[in-house]
Amino acid sequence: MMRNNTLGLFSSALLAVLFGTAASQAADTAPRNPESNPDKNNGKLQLEKVVENVYAIVGPLGNRTPANLGNNATFGFLVTPEGVVLIDSGGTYKGAQRIHQAIKSVTDKPVKFVINTGGQDHRWLGNDYFKRQGAKVIASKQAVVDQKSRLKDIYFVLSNTAGDKAIEGTVESYADIQFDDRYELSVGGVKLQVVHPGAAHSPGDAYVWLPAQKVVFSGDIIYTQRLLSVMAFSSSKSWVHAFEAVAALQPEHVVPGHGKPTTLQTARQSTYEYLTTLRNKVAEFMDQGGVIQDVSKIDQSQFSYLENYDSLKGRNVQQIYQEMEWE
Repeated sequence: MMRNNTLGLFSSALLAVLFGTAASQAADTAPRNPESNPDKNNGKLQLEKVVENVYAIVGPLGNRTPANLGNNATFGFLVTPEGVVLIDSGGTYKGAQRIHQAIKSVTDKPVKFVINTGGQDHRWLGNDYFKRQGAKVIASKQAVVDQKSRLKDIYFVLSNTAGDKAIEGTVESYADIQFDDRYELSVGGVKLQVVHPGAAHSPGDAYVWLPAQKVVFSGDIIYTQRLLSVMAFSSSKSWVHAFEAVAALQPEHVVPGHGKPTTLQTARQSTYEYLTTLRNKVAEFMDQGGVIQDVSKIDQSQFSYLENYDSLKGRNVQQIYQEMEWE
């Protein structure tokens, strides 16, 4: 049901014109400013063992930079007797090479499958690198649609953040295996479930569940340590339900799309509570006749401990306002 707020609708439309999809994606993380948003560890990836044969590869929490090659996210992999299953392939061809180096520090087994958990560049633009070595790529159909529809904007953002040198060699390559809602895979006796519970940060977001290990790789459904990013192609309402689907698994280990491996409780605080709190506050603000010009006055300070808070809080609340006008 559309909310009756003519001025708000006009302002929202104006903002959409002024801040297009590419600009919105560029704001996905803090601005490219070495002083306000340093690329800690000089873009290096941190390898963390989650449980036996399951690893997280943790990238920086800030923006894409020349140093991190577009790998400003968390990735992961599973080692099986038949080979490696990689969750997300990196933001560029060179970024994929760097991820592979991290895998090789653990095992010399080949990467047999790559799972793309969404449409953001760091989830899939490294596909070509791994396909050339024989890997098969899996993604939801909606993720592939999203990847194709935003390709021009994705390259624009990468060029202006990571730089053209970082992009060299990168060729878009899409999933070999595409599914609607769920795909089950068994590799080397290890079972995996890949589930698209609905739109979240991006329209085709999916999580990867390892039931025997009780580990979930959430993709961009869960953010920890840094503030999540609500963008023009996000759905905060559906995102809440997507988190609930992950939480229903009762995982013992959560590997988020951004941040270090954590617990479900911590994931709930930084993702679910942020989304539900902000949506409730925006609904109250709108019911009282508030307009989008003033929506940034809504207090979000309880989440100020998260990195990128100052750079993303204003855009997030504006985007949720625009979304809720049409609910």
